[in-house]
Amino acid sequence: MSARFPDSVYTQGGEPDARFTLANERTFLAWIRTSLAFIAAGIALELLGAELHAALRLAASLLLILVGTATPPLAWFGWAKTERALRRQEPLPAAPLGAVLALTASVAGALLVLAILLR
Repeated sequence: MSARFPDSVYTQGGEPDARFTLANERTFLAWIRTSLAFIAAGIALELLGAELHAALRLAASLLLILVGTATPPLAWFGWAKTERALRRQEPLPAAPLGAVLALTASVAGALLVLAILLR
């Protein structure tokens, strides 16, 4: 059998049902798509939102870009924790990334509402 990356995941436990491993991978890829959307939204907001209150627009843009940039490593660690749990037949770990992204979207939205009202 060829080596699989990362070793810290694939040396744990046994092979889980492939459907669960593939679902875990799809979830990881969904976090990556969400990350790209946050980064693109932050860039677009800063480049195209000229009529909005500048400081609030910049704050919302930076928040979206920073959280979008932090999401891939967090998604990777979440994927690895879930894959290890699947391989060990343990309960699945909590997934706090969804709450972080929801809070980010809410705060960015609130900043944009203020930016619109104060322009």
